[in-house]
Amino acid sequence: MTWQQLSEDLTKLLRLDAPPIGITFSDEDPGVERFDAAAPDPTADGRTGRVPAGCVFWMRGAERTFTTVPEDHGNCSVGSLTHGLIELAEAATRADVAALVEAGWVTPDVFPKIPTMSKKSNFITYGPLADTPIDPDVVFIRVDGKQLMTLSDAMPGLRIEGKPQCHIVPIAAEQGEVAASVGCALSRVRTGMKPDEMSCAIPAPRLEEVVERLRATVAADAHVATYAAEDKRRFA
Repeated sequence: MTWQQLSEDLTKLLRLDAPPIGITFSDEDPGVERFDAAAPDPTADGRTGRVPAGCVFWMRGAERTFTTVPEDHGNCSVGSLTHGLIELAEAATRADVAALVEAGWVTPDVFPKIPTMSKKSNFITYGPLADTPIDPDVVFIRVDGKQLMTLSDAMPGLRIEGKPQCHIVPIAAEQGEVAASVGCALSRVRTGMKPDEMSCAIPAPRLEEVVERLRATVAADAHVATYAAEDKRRFA
């Protein structure tokens, strides 16, 4: 199946509000238009980027296709860490990480356990899966509770994670697992995600498998829902 067909099937089966996006990590320039928003002046610890955090690219990538470089992600040290763009030793020196620790949002011992990309990529491309000009490594979707239920039924053992939300991307890319996240306060503020939205990262090579499993699950759920609706009439 083509990426366009898989995107259409995934959207239809889950009734997604936002289109699936493709995320591609590259060493060589993929020849895709660069993301070119202006970066603000650096903070005292040197942080800046073209968006408040790399997770914002998930939202922008639903609108158009573009390529980023590591510096574009630089304002969020956590996202830069999970995406393999900086090392843990560097992230630990940043003021934003210190603020998270000081607030009790996370403890220092957690950072070495966070899944990360194993190497730094020179380019990361985002964009609607249906229009992707290159084969993605990860397919990223935003889901609500019912959609996550359907995914969980289709993929037994679905890995459901918490904060930071961005680490589901390396789980999918590096570990080959379908991983969902309930989100995190840091990402929700920076992306403007809806309160009922969660996220899921799917290894792109497994997308056809996921779609076929969803097809069976959605059919079974529809059958059960019809039965439940009929049975419920007894209590009217």
